[in-house]
Amino acid sequence: MKKYREIVMYLVFGVLTTVVNYLVYFGCLQLGWDYRLSNALAWFLSVMFAFWTNKFFVFASDSMHRNTVMKELLLFYWYRGLSFILDMGGMILFISVLHWSDFWAKTVVQVVVILLNYVFSKWLIFKEKPQNIE
Repeated sequence: MKKYREIVMYLVFGVLTTVVNYLVYFGCLQLGWDYRLSNALAWFLSVMFAFWTNKFFVFASDSMHRNTVMKELLLFYWYRGLSFILDMGGMILFISVLHWSDFWAKTVVQVVVILLNYVFSKWLIFKEKPQNIE
């Protein structure tokens, strides 16, 4: 049951993170910003939102010890940075090279990024600590 709860929560907060990303991205486009700058700001703000929701609500990593939080935050941004490279590369490919609409480019890229980020979060960032058996 815990496994399914985690997946459902990840999907719920993944959708909310995507909403944050879309709102910032398309809001910046409305202000006349370049799509690359809009995408970078949308990424940064949505990653911050995703970190806290993933930490507490998805993977239940409730430690607030400064060293633990900093390690998780740095790992989170590191792996999200890797997915950002894929995100930005996909956006440039789909918009500048293939001339897709912003909406479809963003949507396709986000699906791939969400799946990759789940793998990073589940197995590399918020992995369960082994229980001490005495």
